Amino acid sequence: MKPTCSATRIFSVILRLSPATVLGGCDLVVLHPMGDVALQQRNLILFATALMLLIVIPVIALVGVFAWRYRSTNEKATYQPDWDHSTQLELIIWAAPLLIVICLGAVTWTGTHLLDPYRPIQRLSAARAIPVGTKPLEVDVVALDWKWLFIYPEYRIATVNELAAPVDRPIRFRLTSSSVMNAFYVPTLAGMIYAMPSMETRLHAVINKPGNYAGFSSNYSGAGFSGMRFRFHGLDNTGFAAWIAINKASRLSLTRANYLKLVEPSETVPVIRFASIDPTLFDAVVNQCVRPGVTCMSAMMQMDGREAAGITHRPGIGQPEPKRAQSPLTTSDAGGPPPVTPADIRQRGPSSPDESRTPKQKPL
Repeated sequence: MKPTCSATRIFSVILRLSPATVLGGCDLVVLHPMGDVALQQRNLILFATALMLLIVIPVIALVGVFAWRYRSTNEKATYQPDWDHSTQLELIIWAAPLLIVICLGAVTWTGTHLLDPYRPIQRLSAARAIPVGTKPLEVDVVALDWKWLFIYPEYRIATVNELAAPVDRPIRFRLTSSSVMNAFYVPTLAGMIYAMPSMETRLHAVINKPGNYAGFSSNYSGAGFSGMRFRFHGLDNTGFAAWIAINKASRLSLTRANYLKLVEPSETVPVIRFASIDPTLFDAVVNQCVRPGVTCMSAMMQMDGREAAGITHRPGIGQPEPKRAQSPLTTSDAGGPPPVTPADIRQRGPSSPDESRTPKQKPL
């Protein structure tokens, strides 16, 4: 019997909505890391997923088994309406999830410390240690509206929307933002890290395989967010030296004046290269004092600290106030007989508003 037209359509819809079909066009880049940090994060995801499936799969399978075994047409199934407790079953129900939670907690706690983005990496890969004397590549990252600025202090160059690093060399990122919070993310390199204005965050990573990888902002930051993407190039030493030379050949210089032009909002910005940089620019961006005449936040805090330090040295400041002699509320002889007339009471303050020395409110 041939399937009807409606049956064929239903089967076609089910096939299109199946997970294999839906995910067939996706590039699961997180599961294909090219750096050791991303590899450890991938392994942590797979391990946690496998542990949770130890409960999910049996539960889903048992739901089907119970539905089939205790269906209304199965007269062989034992019906026990008065059954209410089983110690063995309770042990299984509670012990299995408890063990999984303990295991997940231990793995998460360990991974949280070992993969801390602020912690320098301890190895190039599982089988290779970092050679003695290796100097990390320093990259300062500024999230702009809506583009990425990468500054290389060691080489005195900068780029917009293009990042490169040599293979098997540790990378140390310092990140900030010019205006709103953003998120720096290269899935094949390491996890996501936020970039926030007036703050400096850090990320340590290493790339182990040459290639051209995607980087982007993973935190919505405005109208040009969708175009806030860049390319990350993993290069060998020769290729990285050639990339540095290409940037050195540019005619542009990243001065504070050029930065103030660059910081203006713009969308889908092509790669821009700077042959030289202002070495104090990144710190000025963090401290919000790139514009001339603006006091840096660090200088403000130092001034506040000096003022606070001066206060602590003033004699008597911060000490309890000594007791002062107080006069009785009425007469000097508080225990004597009451006054004969109100005029005999000695007042502690002015007896009428006209005698007060407090300045009067001026007309508004």
